[in-house]
Amino acid sequence: MNDLEGWRKRIDEIDQQILKLLNERSRCAVEIGHIKKTLKLPAWHPEREMQILRNVVKANAGPLDDAAIRRLFERIIDEARSLERHAMDRSGSTEKE
Repeated sequence: MNDLEGWRKRIDEIDQQILKLLNERSRCAVEIGHIKKTLKLPAWHPEREMQILRNVVKANAGPLDDAAIRRLFERIIDEARSLERHAMDRSGSTEKE
């Protein structure tokens, strides 16, 4: 295997790890949506979202710059908020079989 193929294989492995973690994060967002509905809290919590962004930018060791990390996590947060809202909308409803 040449160097290019080795690096591509490593990226494919990392992508699988990222996917697993994103799905786990998404499962957490769904559970948070259920809890927020029970507590009658809104899906959008701007202070928490800003804290997440501060945390990931602070933890960033590069080579991605902070702006890139912020853009990536803004999208991740958008998806999590959507999952929370969906869970809140469906929580307590009965589905037709």
